[in-house]
Amino acid sequence: MNLQTNSAGKSGLCQADMTLAQKGKTFHWARHLMGSLHASRATRLYSFCRHIDDLADESSSPELGSAALVLAAQDITRGTSDHPVIQDGIDLMRECAIERSIVLELISGVASDLGVVLIPDENALLRYCYQVAGTVGLMMCRVLDTQDSSALPYAVDLGIAMQLTNICRDIAADAQTGRRYIPQSMLGDLAPQALICPVEALRPALFRCVAALLDRADVYYRSAELGLPYLPLGARSGILVAARTYQAIGAQLRQRDYAYWTGRAIVRKPQKAVVTARALLTVPLHRAFWRCPRSHDDTLHAPLGGLMGFERLSRPGHGV
Repeated sequence: MNLQTNSAGKSGLCQADMTLAQKGKTFHWARHLMGSLHASRATRLYSFCRHIDDLADESSSPELGSAALVLAAQDITRGTSDHPVIQDGIDLMRECAIERSIVLELISGVASDLGVVLIPDENALLRYCYQVAGTVGLMMCRVLDTQDSSALPYAVDLGIAMQLTNICRDIAADAQTGRRYIPQSMLGDLAPQALICPVEALRPALFRCVAALLDRADVYYRSAELGLPYLPLGARSGILVAARTYQAIGAQLRQRDYAYWTGRAIVRKPQKAVVTARALLTVPLHRAFWRCPRSHDDTLHAPLGGLMGFERLSRPGHGV
């Protein structure tokens, strides 16, 4: 029986590793700096969260996607599932004391992507980023054995920063599926289709919007790095490299003068190697890599009140 269980676990981890290699190249690169336990947990977490995301993105209709997410939420609430990836996620939640409410908030955020998406303002955008990525940061803290609740706001910041980078990179691809994440308050009430290959007259405004969102992402990246000392050393290096590599996507967009429609910004292996070497050779020389910050800038989270999981960031010990 134990042999069967171990075999199933290895098979599941292998599948999760394949998912990470195909769909999460940045984390696949960075997780090699982690110890084996943290690397395997992080890989399983990515597979689980990616599966939740794919329930919406790969559904043939919003109705079917919504039904699939409802079933996933019911399984998570019940604590058991017939789907192997969901069940492994539930097992990981128990193993690492991940709050159920955080996972349910992730599902709520993913569900909001079904159908046409028109983000009204920057606060709504930040709330969305928390739901689909800040929650993942909270879960990552747990799988990396970060016990100090003071680390959690910084994990949220990294998730928000990465999601803002994603949004800037994928404006055209998202617009093709009826999603406009650039807030109406920044750009006006444009239909998503207008962003796929924008007309010349629209481009200056788009340049300003993408630049502003990438600048906002950099504020959250800087805050996130202040929280690195809360992590175990190997995990600290892995998360640093993941953050810097993701941030390099924004740097590529800047080099293209924010013309996202000319092709998807990709950080290839030679550039990843440069980013990794630079991060590991310079950041540990600074005291901030070793000493926890005095306090978090809570103004970064002003729009997030009332979201599940967020209100209890400062209350450790709440498991599944």
